[in-house]
Amino acid sequence: MFKNRSYQEEIMDDLTLSGNVVDQTLKELEIINKRLGGNQVTIDGLRRIAKGQNRTIRIADLGCGGGDILKLVANWAQKSSVECELIGYDANPNIIEYARKNCSGYSNISFETKDIFSVEFKDEQFDIILCTLFTHHFDEATLEVMFRQFRQQAKLGVIINDLHRHWLAYYSIKLLTQLFSKSEMVKYDGPLSVRRAFKKAELKMIVKNAGINNYTLRWMWAFRWQLIY
Repeated sequence: MFKNRSYQEEIMDDLTLSGNVVDQTLKELEIINKRLGGNQVTIDGLRRIAKGQNRTIRIADLGCGGGDILKLVANWAQKSSVECELIGYDANPNIIEYARKNCSGYSNISFETKDIFSVEFKDEQFDIILCTLFTHHFDEATLEVMFRQFRQQAKLGVIINDLHRHWLAYYSIKLLTQLFSKSEMVKYDGPLSVRRAFKKAELKMIVKNAGINNYTLRWMWAFRWQLIY
């Protein structure tokens, strides 16, 4: 089951999803990622590549979900005296609607419903691009194209925070979601996300095929890869 990546679609991949199922899922995902500590992989990456910047940094969060990562980034930036313009992108307008409400108390966070493969998005320029639990939704060929595109769009760097495909991660999240989740989407998508995730060699091959030579790849808790280039 864990030797090769799964390409089975998650419920979250349906861009027409709306209503209570989306709201409940996004609420639970924010709690899960906060309690397991996985979001700190992204913040650690920001500390590494945003250090010493004395200007406003434009940061894009792709596949932003409910905006919980951007709230963490905004809080980190305030504590670190870093000026940031934060933009979350998601292709599902219902998720963007939830994110706007979820982040309404942050004046430096905005959201856009936009396809990252569109010409309109490719024309955008940022200082930093964040992808947290986003890249496992795509196959290797698509990721190679995305990584090349992101390198052209991000002046300071790209931070990828995604899952390590491992039996312990799979059975742990399966048990936790069955015990505590009220969302059928979380119960289904959580374990499947791990099966769609990456081994180290797979990420290194994607990066190589994308023509990226200067990068760092680290394993971090909780069963996360931190890729910075």
